[in-house]
Amino acid sequence: MSTTLPTALLALAAVAAAGGAAAGPHQTGPDNAPCFLLRQWQGVTWPNEHTLYLGVNYKQVYEVTLDSNYRQLNDPLARVIFRTSAPSSICSARDLQLDVRVPPNIQEGLVATSMVKLTPEQVKAIPPKYIPNW
Repeated sequence: MSTTLPTALLALAAVAAAGGAAAGPHQTGPDNAPCFLLRQWQGVTWPNEHTLYLGVNYKQVYEVTLDSNYRQLNDPLARVIFRTSAPSSICSARDLQLDVRVPPNIQEGLVATSMVKLTPEQVKAIPPKYIPNW
């Protein structure tokens, strides 16, 4: 069966639009972990080389476990950023497309293996200097 390019592009656009419209802050991902929109991300901290805390929507914190130790996170100039190709809706660790950037020109991709939304009690247990800045 042959499909013309315009028809294939229209089908792809329809699928992408449907997926984008359905993804919102109240949608759930694996393990009923609530999804959040990339634009709701407010900050990130890291207590060590393999754990990140993402601040979301001024009131939620997600703990992200990385696949290994990333020594660049020890640099005081290190910044964690989302890649521009990251999806707009984050529902699981595999949606996280993160890099650690150290000026002037060091950049390395971070691989997340898990992402868990913390309860208010778990957030209170985080040392204050590691609560993401909102």
